[in-house]
Amino acid sequence: MDISSAPQRDTNANSSRTPHARARQGLAAALLAFSAAASALAGDGVVLQPKAGDPLNGLTASELNLFWQGRTDYVTPFSMPMGLGPIMNKSNCQSCHSNPVGGWGSIKVTHFGMDDKGEFYPLTELGGSLLQSLAVNDSCREFVPEEATVVIQRVTNSSMAFGLIEAIPDEAIAANEDPKDLDGDGVSGRVHWVLPLESSPKSPLRAGRFGWKAQVATVLSFSADATRNELGVTNALIQTENAPNGDMALLDACDSVADPEDHADESGFTFIERVTHFQRYLAEPPQTPRSGMSGEAVFVAVGCAKCHVPQWTTSNLKGFESAIRGKTIRPYSDFLLHDMGLLGDGVQEGDANELEMRTPTLWNLRTRDPMLHDGSAAGGSFESRVTAAILAHGPFGEGANSAAAFAALPSSQKAQLVAFLDSLGRVEFDFTGDGSVDIFDLEVLADCRTAGAVSPDDHCAIGDFDQNGSVNTADAEAFVAAFVRDGGAKPGDCDNDGVNDLVAVFLGAPDTNRDGIPDDCGGCLGDLTGDGAVNAADLAALLSAWGSSTGDLTGDGTVNAADLAALLSAWGSC
Repeated sequence: MDISSAPQRDTNANSSRTPHARARQGLAAALLAFSAAASALAGDGVVLQPKAGDPLNGLTASELNLFWQGRTDYVTPFSMPMGLGPIMNKSNCQSCHSNPVGGWGSIKVTHFGMDDKGEFYPLTELGGSLLQSLAVNDSCREFVPEEATVVIQRVTNSSMAFGLIEAIPDEAIAANEDPKDLDGDGVSGRVHWVLPLESSPKSPLRAGRFGWKAQVATVLSFSADATRNELGVTNALIQTENAPNGDMALLDACDSVADPEDHADESGFTFIERVTHFQRYLAEPPQTPRSGMSGEAVFVAVGCAKCHVPQWTTSNLKGFESAIRGKTIRPYSDFLLHDMGLLGDGVQEGDANELEMRTPTLWNLRTRDPMLHDGSAAGGSFESRVTAAILAHGPFGEGANSAAAFAALPSSQKAQLVAFLDSLGRVEFDFTGDGSVDIFDLEVLADCRTAGAVSPDDHCAIGDFDQNGSVNTADAEAFVAAFVRDGGAKPGDCDNDGVNDLVAVFLGAPDTNRDGIPDDCGGCLGDLTGDGAVNAADLAALLSAWGSSTGDLTGDGTVNAADLAALLSAWGSC
């Protein structure tokens, strides 16, 4: 990738940050409106699990603002005058952390080094161990040196809900380590103790918890490290550039922006602080049904939970925000290093050796493709990816016993385990599995009303919001909150009977055109807002739902030009 053949020096702090500031100004109003709408729903007594990539429940207005401002910087590309490069892997954070924004991705980065008599040597003098695959021009581009005998790839890693994970006390993580396997269960994880970049050299080490090697302990360190190593942007915590393959003369020729390149913006925040705000306030992904499924017992029985520890409680210290402090979370990781045998990547990083990997979190697993650090469990169905990932834990290393136990399970228990894992990241009421709650999900919810008793393993449990074993009107009211959150029009009450239109449809009122308004209401086609007329408000609702199924007037399952024509032909009073 040749971004430019003639980079220009720009040491002006304000001009270098202008593109990010402009993007924030353009998106802030809409994003804050979204947050306000979500808060209003919670204020009505319905507190939905946030979707993956959404902000934490319970943030203050100022914290929400920091989240959205940081998200904008996270997705906005750096330019060369802003300090991008001279060598890098991408120009913005979202390019790698895309599923959802701030989460996992499918992009791979290359690490190289040399096996020197059984010890990994990172070839730092030749630019190792991380290869920056892109450059400001071809003359600056890095390559894997011929001295490298170890060359591996890792997919983008993430933990989601970074602030919650950072708030897990070090001593709680350390309580699970068993480096000598004293209990003889074949699992001997250990803490990777590291010094955060923002700490002084005499500060105590922290328990690492981010990265494939648990090499990072704090969100700010994560942001600073990635900004310099992936974007090539020096900052307050890492003020020196990576030289292309270690060639300082080439660095001088290719880099024309003074270090550090990350300057404070108009509000006094640097880029690494902005993206730290975003990552810190990311919500815990949903798990539906909330009360769990029978497959979790299988998960525990085969030994997966020894490393993928289900539940943690964050610190209750007053220094943490209310939305983070003292929360119970279910990330399914112990954040320890484990000897993974053949599943190790052959790279030493910090105190983590060639065979050791940090236990990845499993929340939001249902959307993860590829899986495993090398992306080898990819494509196909969710079941096939999960099966491949589990079996890859054997035949050697600390996951071998679990892989063997899983392989020996009867097909019924394997199916239970896969179904449980598929619940990690499922949105409440999302029966169709497309990540959004719409009118088609309401149809399934209505069918579940007459399904009788609902167990956690039943498909209808996706709509049993209050987890009381049945799908009823209370669940339908919660559905309305999820429907509106995901872009659906707020339902009216077309016959003024005190029951909103979506709940009426749930209770059996016919809705053949799937507009969320009962057909026998005396309304008219195109009156999406239920105000008795087809007007500009209905046009706005239709356009906002374009491409989705919500507001489909023609019954073809998608809001498109045919629906627009139908709405315009019905323009006026009903």
